[in-house]
Amino acid sequence: MIEEFSFGNFWSFKDIQTLNMTAAKIKSTDSELDLNNVINLSDKLNLLKSKAIYGANASGKSSIIKALIAFIRIVKESVKDENALHIIDSFKLSTETIGKPTFFQLILRIDNVKYRYGFEADDKSIKSEWLYFTPKLREQNLFIRENGKIISINQAHFKEGSRYIKLMEGDSEEQIFRNNSLFISSLAAFGFGKISKNVVTAITSITIINGLGHQGMYSIAGSSLDDSIMKDFILKFLKKADTGIEAIESIEINQEDLPENIREDIKKDFEKSNKKIIVSSRYLYNENLKKEGLENFSFLVQESEGTKKMFELSPFIYKILKEGGTLVIDEFDSRFHPLLTKKIVELFNSPENSKSQLIFITHDTNLLSSNLLRRDQIDFVEKDKYGASHLYTLVEIKGVRNNASFEKDYIQGKYGAIPFLGNFNKLLNIE
Repeated sequence: MIEEFSFGNFWSFKDIQTLNMTAAKIKSTDSELDLNNVINLSDKLNLLKSKAIYGANASGKSSIIKALIAFIRIVKESVKDENALHIIDSFKLSTETIGKPTFFQLILRIDNVKYRYGFEADDKSIKSEWLYFTPKLREQNLFIRENGKIISINQAHFKEGSRYIKLMEGDSEEQIFRNNSLFISSLAAFGFGKISKNVVTAITSITIINGLGHQGMYSIAGSSLDDSIMKDFILKFLKKADTGIEAIESIEINQEDLPENIREDIKKDFEKSNKKIIVSSRYLYNENLKKEGLENFSFLVQESEGTKKMFELSPFIYKILKEGGTLVIDEFDSRFHPLLTKKIVELFNSPENSKSQLIFITHDTNLLSSNLLRRDQIDFVEKDKYGASHLYTLVEIKGVRNNASFEKDYIQGKYGAIPFLGNFNKLLNIE
């Protein structure tokens, strides 16, 4: 699980900013939040189960997601893809950042051991890279890299690094690792790189999705119906969201099996989906309003965009809650009723969840409630007059009471991170 993710000189962020998932030492008006909304790892450390990020349009909220995506993709692909660093796009509105590398660092927990891994890079090469861990009380470095050289390696606790370098003795430095690939990713590719593999696996298992959805998510959800347990969860999720759906199936139809009088929605779905289609079922009622059985519909053609989004999100929510880890959602509230977004947040903040985190970008101010979220679970993004984005937490703002109306105060601009809008009526004065 994530403790902190820091990044700087990336897209609209000039200075290093930190998305902090560690719980602050605060007390909420509702004491249940201080128990249910955090994951207790030790007497000194609690992690937040959820984090909401607010801000005006174009404030830089999505740049946080882009930074995390870039970090994960480079860790995952830098060894096999020489163009992996091209995803880096530095801050362009300051002479201070011209020619400077982008900074990424993630602090996470693996089997309750703290790891701090990061690197600096531009779109052409890795400038520095480091890995630290805290097995007990004191942090120790496992390796430090500067450009193409390993300048420090922990012989006692990171033997895999020393072994890899010895295997490559006699080869040129470029063959040990390219200047545009990560050392940790190279190590993880070898069978003996246990620590490296665990760190890389933990990083690449962070799940990031766009709440606006796409065909790939729909396909994943459809394939999930082949698993009976997953299918049961998806159906219950749709039912509890008051969609009216009583059953859902993924079926395969051949062209010769299509009847001539097939309904148009099923036909359209078949043409789009290449044989396999998803069918949702609702009760059919007679003139006496008694159930006469189930009527089938093409899920893709007939269901609303909100229902499709619930369907697409459901396997990701199931997997994270069951296996643990972190789910990050951009445009979380898009196409969702406010009551539904609240229920999903409550699901992650429930006592039953002991190993999963939800981070989401939203404009839904209904979630800004002291009865739902702690102050450290609410972040804001705001741009300064020089075009640089800044990320800060509600708990950092002085004078905010535990029982304050977070939603009202935010709309009134007390926390910043809202748009300063002009008079739209003047737009009608067109000559």
